[in-house]
Formats: sequence, structure tokens, C-alpha cells
Amino acid sequence: MLADDTFRTTLRTAWHVQPDGFTPLSGGMTSTTVSVTAGAASYVAKAVRPGQKAQFEAGLAAAEHLSRQGIDAGVPLRTADGALTVPMGEHVVALLHHVAGRELDGADPLDQQWWGDRLGAVHLALRDFRHPGLPAWHWVRTDAPHLGVEGWIRPAVTAAVNALTKLQVTDRLTYGALHGDPYHGAFLLDPATGRIGVIDWGSAVAGPLMYDVASAVMYAGGLDRAGELLSAYAATGAVPRAEIEASLDVLLRFRWAVQADYFAARLSTGDLTGITSQDDNRKSLHDARAALLG
Repeated sequence: MLADDTFRTTLRTAWHVQPDGFTPLSGGMTSTTVSVTAGAASYVAKAVRPGQKAQFEAGLAAAEHLSRQGIDAGVPLRTADGALTVPMGEHVVALLHHVAGRELDGADPLDQQWWGDRLGAVHLALRDFRHPGLPAWHWVRTDAPHLGVEGWIRPAVTAAVNALTKLQVTDRLTYGALHGDPYHGAFLLDPATGRIGVIDWGSAVAGPLMYDVASAVMYAGGLDRAGELLSAYAATGAVPRAEIEASLDVLLRFRWAVQADYFAARLSTGDLTGITSQDDNRKSLHDARAALLG
């Protein structure tokens, strides 16, 4: 879809870009993504469903905000008339500037330090960012029908949501604009410059900064394996250390509940975006089960 004649025409008419070639990119569960070359320039094109447009454009605006503050974030190339996205068939499409670099290794101690430091820098840089398209915290509904896909899901998700509600009543959390899914692969280290870019802003959301931290800890393999990440993040001062200590366990459990909710929904609708079979959705759901019930 992002390499056919319609897309070529869209690039020419909306962005005045004459493409030379396309290379499909893997890994996205919420979007279809390809790299685009045009002369000496390199871009990444992303397509999402129209229902995702508001959040998608909020993430693109966050990337612009970060770029103005010196953080490489895959800033969108606006169209000739200034738009962030254009409709194309059953999707909306954005064209982003390519960010060079290798993905950070979530298990490497030094990479974890860069990961935590950069996440803190992003949170500080987004402190004054506001956008109407950022989804309000939080979106997990304990009465959602898809939580009945397997018998354990609803009780486990409800317990995590209730614990989060209690935390929010008893503790004051630091809120702001979040990346939403700050896995190590979204942080790219350019060996030539030493700069670390932060990409994949399609899950941007407004909420407690500790949700992003808990997400990163989850991707790092859990609390026992995320020491360098947490130490580096705490050193940025984006969130008080006392808040990190008081809230991380609850936010980490809630993050796994989000994982369970997401993959239960994908199973119930047969969503195979970014994967090859329902077995992949089922495996991720059962990873959440192990974390929530283990």
C-alpha cells in the first residue's frame, strides 16, 4: 500500500517529493511503515487508520516540539499546504525525516543509561507541550467485552486498575506528555555524532510520567534488570526520586494490565497488524498473564 502508484502520486502532489525507492519496515503494530529515498534525502512514511488520526497528529506535533529543542524525534515533513497528514484510501499518511542510528540494547548497562537519561530529557522537554489530540489518561475499561477472551484477564486487569486508582488518591503524581511506548528500539544512537534520537510517537498520550518509566522497565525485563535505566532517569530530575520509589511497582503492574487489555482486544477482533498470526497476539497476552499472576 505504501509503495504503489497512488502513494507515489501522493508524495508528489502533497509533499512535492519525487521518490526513488521504498523499503518496507517491520515491527509496527499500529501502523504500516516504509522508508523512502528521494535523491540524497531519506524519509519514513507511516500510515494509520483514520480513527487514529488525532493521536497520530498529536505525536507528530510532539516530535516537532522536541526537534525545536534539539532532540531528534523523526520530525514530520509538513505538506505543501502545511498539513501533518494526508488521507489516502482507507488510511492517513505522514512523511517523517529519517533519524539515523542503531537501536539501543535494552540489556546493555551503558545503553540503559543512555535510555534512561534520554527518556528523562524528553519528559523535561515536553513539560510545556499541550495538544488536544493527546488521549486522556487512562483508557482501560474494566467492563470492556474483550476482557472476557480468557477468564483470568478481567480480574487481573481490575486489580491493577484499582491499585492505580488508590495510588492516585494517596500520592501526587507528575503528569505531562508521554511517549507512550518508550521501548529501547525507539531510542537510536548515531555513532557518528553520539546523538540519541527518539522515534515512534504514534502512542503519545497525556498521563503520569511514571507510566513511561514503567513501560521502559517492562521492556528492560523488569525491576531486577533495569537498575541502570532507573538510575539514569532519576538523575535527570524529571520525577522526584520519592515518587519513583512510591509508584513504580503499581505503574509497572498497570503497564502489564495495559498489555493484557491491548492484546485481548486484538485477539477478539482478529487484528494482525504487524504480525503474522493470532499466535503472536496470544503469546503477548500470556506474557502479560505471567507478569500479572506470577
